[in-house]
Amino acid sequence: MKTKAISFVALGGMLVGLTACNGQKWTEQQVDSFMLVTQKDGPSLGYSPQSGIRLLTVDGYAFKDLNRNDSLDAYEDWRLTAQERAADLASQLSLEEIAGLMLYSSHQSVPSPELSDEQKKFLNDDHLRAVLITNVESPTVAAQWNNNMQAFVEKLEHGIPANTSSDPRHEAKATTEYNAGAGGQISQWPTSLGLAATFDPQLMYRFGEIASEEYRALGIATALSPQVDIATDPRWTRFSGTFGEDPQLATDMARAYCDAFQTTPETKGWGTKSVNAMVKHWYGYGAQEGGRDSHFASGKYAVYPGNNLAAHKRSFTEGAFRLEGGTEMASAVMPIYSILWHQDPSGENVGGSYSKWLIQEQLRDSAHFEGVICTDWGITKDMKVLDSPRGGKPWGVEALTEAERHYKILQAGVDQFGGNNEIGPVVEAYRMWAKEYGETSARQRFEQSARRLLLNMFRVGLFENPYLDPAESAKTVGKPAFMQEGYEAQLKSVIMLKNSKNKVLPIKDRKKVYVPKRYFPAIPGLWGGISEEKTVEPIDLALVKKYYDVVGSPEEADFAICLIEEPNSGFGYSTEDVKRGGNGYVPYSLQYRNYLASEARSVSIAGGDPMEKFTNRSYKGKIVETYNRDDATMVQHTKEAMGDKPVIVILETGRPVVLREIERPADALLISFSVQHQALLDIISGKAEPSALLPMQMPSDMETVEKQQEDVPHDMDCYVDSDGHVYDFAYGLNWQGIINDDRVKKYTQSVR
Repeated sequence: MKTKAISFVALGGMLVGLTACNGQKWTEQQVDSFMLVTQKDGPSLGYSPQSGIRLLTVDGYAFKDLNRNDSLDAYEDWRLTAQERAADLASQLSLEEIAGLMLYSSHQSVPSPELSDEQKKFLNDDHLRAVLITNVESPTVAAQWNNNMQAFVEKLEHGIPANTSSDPRHEAKATTEYNAGAGGQISQWPTSLGLAATFDPQLMYRFGEIASEEYRALGIATALSPQVDIATDPRWTRFSGTFGEDPQLATDMARAYCDAFQTTPETKGWGTKSVNAMVKHWYGYGAQEGGRDSHFASGKYAVYPGNNLAAHKRSFTEGAFRLEGGTEMASAVMPIYSILWHQDPSGENVGGSYSKWLIQEQLRDSAHFEGVICTDWGITKDMKVLDSPRGGKPWGVEALTEAERHYKILQAGVDQFGGNNEIGPVVEAYRMWAKEYGETSARQRFEQSARRLLLNMFRVGLFENPYLDPAESAKTVGKPAFMQEGYEAQLKSVIMLKNSKNKVLPIKDRKKVYVPKRYFPAIPGLWGGISEEKTVEPIDLALVKKYYDVVGSPEEADFAICLIEEPNSGFGYSTEDVKRGGNGYVPYSLQYRNYLASEARSVSIAGGDPMEKFTNRSYKGKIVETYNRDDATMVQHTKEAMGDKPVIVILETGRPVVLREIERPADALLISFSVQHQALLDIISGKAEPSALLPMQMPSDMETVEKQQEDVPHDMDCYVDSDGHVYDFAYGLNWQGIINDDRVKKYTQSVR
């Protein structure tokens, strides 16, 4: 449906609306490379002078003639609802244009303002409009690149803007010294797990307000976050991206995050400051079998020995789908990579996006979700190797062709294909649908997804003005006030687990400190390759010298600081084990010394798949080494050398750890979730007081890790330290002792 066509005449390059007698209500000026239209009681419009778009004037207001047909189409009329506009445009699009909307690009870096040849190809030839960006050279370059991209797509077809997105990008650089006046880069905050450690949903909301403002200043209108998975297996490598293992805490944090990202304060709902939240991963991802992540073929299964899958829904249905602001629920969902083993009543075992039971029945019908559903990245490609995240992840459908995988995903109810730049398989899937159900049905199904995808672009104002003022972007991203709030959040995320009976912390006087070096062995990387063997200072000594006098030996020192990282034993799979005749599966270790899995359950997944020539996935009786076992050795040796003088241990982690090897030698023990080292020194020196709490249990030993059930939270025997303190969920110390405030009472009442 179209509104009444409005004609116009162009005189001397100036557009004169026939309704000008009612009084023109807009003016325009050039900003950077685009034209900015400002109008009274109407939205600002942005367009490129080179795109061929002209303005229509109706009742004195300006509208963009995006398809250049000299008429005001319904989708161009900002007075209509986003739903009406999305429906109108979806009905006009060709099959190829809709298929392009269903694509979501592979990871794109932005080193300069210019588009790459690859980017021009998928924007023009494949009609792609959802672009995932990674590193950017600077906020100014990001804004300029955004403007060039929007100008490029504005001249195509129906003038559909690009919808740029990002994975989380606000984590702190540990070695960067905090400086509120530095600016230029994005504000720095703790990890998601660190924000959860504050047990403060209001702080999470404030993070979302700031992060979304910085996102929009970079041209980002969709966040591929938050990761609201309930992290019920302590070995899981993606634990750090979650809000921890407690369903209630994760639910509250998920709601605050999505509300803040999506709400424009002026409208108390959707608007030009909103950022779509793509909440992930629907659902049950935190119960990875043996802790192995389904980024790898060796970890393709999620298992539920405690029959506790329902609890993993809560952060979605009670959190992200039950918002307190005007946007009501998260606008997009990313399903799980994994096969939810034997959870589908039909008996089908396929990856989340392929499962009609998980998508249509559980998400669409039961949870009443009508937003965009986008697959996780690369699930339609062929898998290459078992022990690497490279290649595709077509779990359970390895025997299908790439086009058949797309077709099955569409049948399940998914709208968009993550990490696919190519239109071909989507068009082929359309033809498969038309052959089986008829052309009318195929068109209706594709338009349904198109409406959802376009709605998320209309609601955040991209069709009116997708352009940025680079100077304003540079002022907004990483501005001093945002940097200050991020740093204060880092301080609030640091947990003090131990402060020996003598209360060695804080150390306020300018004393002499010894900082032993860390040894980094050469270890395999997540994306292949081997890291360089090296010995380094764990903290910038120039920074430490601003607090204390740094000395070169324990004998000279009044106290020592040992900064270490969580145990790293690899990814739960070993090609060397296969060469020795094994099944390839090895245990994760959450302790530093070599670990023999004598208590491990015998696990067998019946049936396997064509890529596995075995079904036994057990690692019982196998030994695994920890690459950074020297961290624990360094702590022990430092304590031996220091004698009665205090040793402060800082553990940087993103998941639970067996602490016996490092707690006993420590006089004080701090937990850092990727904060700047300056924040740690502010805690140690007493400039700030620790207030954070454990968002997960710390296990007493690896035996309890093996006995816990992958899908059940709070089911481990917790570590008891040398002072008799139990490192359970919601435990933490301040200068006075064990924290027992309203946060602790609220979040432990249903646990203990």
